[in-house]
Amino acid sequence: MKTIHLPYDKKTLKVDVSDLHIKALLTPQHQEEGSVINESELVKRALEHPIGTKRLSEMAEGKDRVVIITSDHTRAVPSGITMPLLLDEIRKGNPSADITIIIATGLHRGMTREEMIDRFGKEIVEREKIINHDAFEKTQFVNLGTLPSGSKCEINRIAVEADLLVAEGFIEPHFFAGFSGGRKSVLPGIASQECVNINHSAKAIQHPMSATGVLDGNPIHEDMIKAARLAGLACILNVLLDEKKKVSAAFFGDVDQAHRAGCAHLLSSCGVDAAPADIVITSNGGYPLDQNLYQCPKGLDAARACAKEGGVIILVAACSEGLGGENFGRLMLSAPPSQLLESILATPPEKTISEQWCAQRFADALIKYDIILVSQGLERSRVEQMNFIYAGTVEEALDKALALKGKDASVTVIPDGVGVIVRRS
Repeated sequence: MKTIHLPYDKKTLKVDVSDLHIKALLTPQHQEEGSVINESELVKRALEHPIGTKRLSEMAEGKDRVVIITSDHTRAVPSGITMPLLLDEIRKGNPSADITIIIATGLHRGMTREEMIDRFGKEIVEREKIINHDAFEKTQFVNLGTLPSGSKCEINRIAVEADLLVAEGFIEPHFFAGFSGGRKSVLPGIASQECVNINHSAKAIQHPMSATGVLDGNPIHEDMIKAARLAGLACILNVLLDEKKKVSAAFFGDVDQAHRAGCAHLLSSCGVDAAPADIVITSNGGYPLDQNLYQCPKGLDAARACAKEGGVIILVAACSEGLGGENFGRLMLSAPPSQLLESILATPPEKTISEQWCAQRFADALIKYDIILVSQGLERSRVEQMNFIYAGTVEEALDKALALKGKDASVTVIPDGVGVIVRRS
């Protein structure tokens, strides 16, 4: 019997799986004991060795209005470590710089003061100018031109008009942008609702290159990197996180070069071979990414790469904030998966409804697999209305899965579904 711990909210849930069933346990490669360097030191080294740019302190010289883009409450960016170092580096080059921190909410809600304190620390919240981006406030955008998708590149005016634009973030596998981080700070981070919608259109999401671990040829990435360039994003500081959400590597420099260096490093450590099985157990990585169901296609993507045709996927996610976006919830509850997917695929890019992309991925998965959802944040009736199978515990979910696939069914476990990139044959 193998005991496996699955990230869930700010804790873990355990499940015992018989050795007779286990096909594979897919996890990132772990660092060797003694190889871990102090997190702050890793970030300092990155800032001291820029990739494709000058040092940030040099870039800040003579730049009076500086804007730093940072991630919102749904991302595990260790800003308590990174933000003070960024601020110090900027003020080393220009002690009198007027600095604004913009929280890249994309289409999410803004961060509360309590969440800001938890993310940045009380001193930074009280001392620095911090604002939430609002994708729905049409007057705050500048149209910078046309993106490859045909969308207008509408970006937050405060960022565009800065003398120096910087972004911080972290890199993890992303189920349609290839990887998170880098250029995503601008699009969708501080773009208009309309710009995000077209970038995330059904056509773009359905493209075969819009997949985990893919940048080249990915139409969603191509829009994003173009938007970052048009916005004048001078540099990024992106980190990689281990399974304990600790900084394991850091990269600073050009928005494309530094990001690709981080992506290559991540791929070398979290790439795993597919292990096809009748049943796949996974999670959405725990807090903060499993706060709502809207974010959960990310963890589901790795499981899909390992589930046999007609297989069962067990998805573990706390969903403490419920379904997530209003449009996402309405869509998920509106129709059976096949009808929902047909409707979304018939929607032209310019008519894209915010949040339809995650409903699209769920609908497609629900057509192909039985998905058992383990979540204490959602009521059974709501889970079943969305065509998932409800389970109160992972043990109950596994029992239901074995009942569906037989007592000899094989099981692959991916404890953190957003922490690996499954190499598909």
